[in-house]
Amino acid sequence: MPDNQQNLFDTEPPPWELDDAGQVLVASVVLPVGPEGPFDYVVPEKLRVGLQAGRRVRVPFGRNNRLVIGYCVHVVTREVVGRKLKEIRETVDSTTLLSPAMLRLTEWMSQRYLCPWGQVLEAVVPTAVRARAGTKQVIFLDVDAERIEKYTDDQKKLPDKQAQVIRYLLDAPHPLPQSHVATAVGCTEAPIRALRKKGLVQATTRRVHANEPEEAPVAQQPDLQLNSDQRLALDSILKVLRDQRHETLLMHGVTGSGKTEVYIQAIREVVSYGRQAIVLVPEISLTPQTQRRFRSRFESVAVLHSHMSPVERHWHWNRIARGEIQVVVGARSAIFAPTPHLGLVVLDEEHDSSFKQETAPRYHARNVAVQRATTEQVPLVLGSATPSQESWYQATKGQYRLLDLPRRALDRKLPEVQTIDLTLDYRDRYSRGALSRRMRQAIQTSLGEGGQVILLLNRRGFSTHIQCRACGEVVRCPHCDIALTHHRQGEKAKCHYCDFIGDAPIHCPACSSPGIRYSGLGTQRLEAEVRASFPAASCLRMDSDSMSKHGSHEEALNLFREGKIQILLGTQMIAKGLDFPNVTLVGVVNADTALHLPDFRAAERTFQLVTQVAGRTGRGDKGGLVLVQTFSHDHPAIQAATRHDYHSFASRELKSRQEFGYPPCTAMIRLVVRGPENSLTEQFAERMAADIRQQAIQQQLETRLLGPTEAPLAKIRGKYRYHMILQGDTGDGLRKVVSATTRALRTPDEIQWIVDVDPLSML
Repeated sequence: MPDNQQNLFDTEPPPWELDDAGQVLVASVVLPVGPEGPFDYVVPEKLRVGLQAGRRVRVPFGRNNRLVIGYCVHVVTREVVGRKLKEIRETVDSTTLLSPAMLRLTEWMSQRYLCPWGQVLEAVVPTAVRARAGTKQVIFLDVDAERIEKYTDDQKKLPDKQAQVIRYLLDAPHPLPQSHVATAVGCTEAPIRALRKKGLVQATTRRVHANEPEEAPVAQQPDLQLNSDQRLALDSILKVLRDQRHETLLMHGVTGSGKTEVYIQAIREVVSYGRQAIVLVPEISLTPQTQRRFRSRFESVAVLHSHMSPVERHWHWNRIARGEIQVVVGARSAIFAPTPHLGLVVLDEEHDSSFKQETAPRYHARNVAVQRATTEQVPLVLGSATPSQESWYQATKGQYRLLDLPRRALDRKLPEVQTIDLTLDYRDRYSRGALSRRMRQAIQTSLGEGGQVILLLNRRGFSTHIQCRACGEVVRCPHCDIALTHHRQGEKAKCHYCDFIGDAPIHCPACSSPGIRYSGLGTQRLEAEVRASFPAASCLRMDSDSMSKHGSHEEALNLFREGKIQILLGTQMIAKGLDFPNVTLVGVVNADTALHLPDFRAAERTFQLVTQVAGRTGRGDKGGLVLVQTFSHDHPAIQAATRHDYHSFASRELKSRQEFGYPPCTAMIRLVVRGPENSLTEQFAERMAADIRQQAIQQQLETRLLGPTEAPLAKIRGKYRYHMILQGDTGDGLRKVVSATTRALRTPDEIQWIVDVDPLSML
């Protein structure tokens, strides 16, 4: 047991009684914060019936026995040898929050992502559930017919109102709320209190939902006719389902190939067995559309995502746990939905980076889904038009089964994709705006023919940086080593990393020159240009600034679906999964925004983004066109995207990853050190790196450590940042090295560090 736990127990704790076998009931408890544990506590007699693994308990902790809440993860009867244990004071929950399967999954996450188990549990159980949002304490009344009969046999007569209460409760099939009984009988609570005092009425207190959210009914739709490719994919999934075993199936289907219909018909089989399905989608903007599709095909669908109110989240969570929900639709955290009868897991757009959590525990929902589906012996379906290199690599090795959907549903053609070389447009000096001459003409043509337009620009704000013409000073965030972004609304300068907001400067903060230049292109500037160029067209912007209100995503997409919006522009939230048959033009305003970042996945992300947004057009009878504006028109990723050629791109990219030793061909862990003083932070990072190298030598593991060096974003929120990348053949080996290093590491109070296993962000 680590040294820092030596004062956690009393020197003279009160004794407990052993049972006849000389053993006691012991519960293992992990805490959300503080020492990792688990810690053993004796279960007192009064809690033996109600305590189960998966519930929260209140326990005395530390020298002063302060009461803290922890998670009971294991209960066993055993003999206790050595130091005597403290007792659990009380249980916090009347129901079990985590099933045995979920406890095993969270323990696995703790080990894989090098994160304390208690912190994982706190992330898996939503805050709304822990706080019991939307519930209140209610007194329920019940009667014992035999006791009533004995009372009347003694020729004791009850007052009229009390007799009415007794008759009402005797006729009820189950206990009733006290307030309901009083209203139904037409009395105050005084007669009820009298009956309780006489022992004729038993009262129990339960926590119930105060107001359950209402859901409008949705007309049920029949299944669609599948083509031969879809039927083959569905049959493969159904075979695994009927064999009652686990297998991971990677469905590689071009955009518009009907992957969702295959999911739905597979889930219909799952539901026919009385089981449940989880469907994960990457963007909040996709959740309403996906939910609507599933609600039109299944009777009970729950949705889980971060824009829900706490009351809604708790209500849905409880219904899922009771087995009342057939299909759970949600973003990343929906993989933890408490389905008691799980039958199938689906990850749509499995390549998307939003499936990776960037705060502890830094899990990837795809990896968690593989683990959960494996341990619960159910199929996992991963779907994408542009599979991640990780999933494609597993498919090439035979670890995943590949299902191909090479053509669009109804045999519609994939849209033509053309590039616009911005270097030529720039030399012509025709325009310094966001839209080239050719893009403007195409938008005008599409609108004139009654079509709709989608414009993608993966940059928020109006101007991406503010610079002085006189001295060249770039206005930066005072807390981060990052240029501030100009937002036209309110004339503000914002940092998109620490949320600093200041007034947009009129004079240079360095030399006081009035020659301030706002340059770079964001979605707000694009919106202004589109409105000025096409004043007769209705336009809507979708990015995290404009879509911050509850329900704003669904409202915006409904307007576009109904044709009330002709031009939809925004960031990557409009790039994938959306199905609008009247979209005849998609414009990628700048395909280079992520192409040249210091990240080995830059080319993959660019290919995925261009291919995905291209897939939003050509879904109706009118066909479609995609125009891609770029300064790098001959880049292999962009060239492959224009040809809809995933196979050649993946083959080239995987070869490059193998050559340079990057995932998925190797395992990787990224460590980031941050602190308020640059030199101290750098020194600590150097010491950590030296310890890692030493541990690798001691464990005789072949590893490669890159760094430490300044992170590409060298300062965020007032903290200087250094990072290092550890690579090796196996993830288990890397985790052993890092775990041994961090356990022995003595960290100064002002220094913080994080461990990111299987990182996606290199910034």
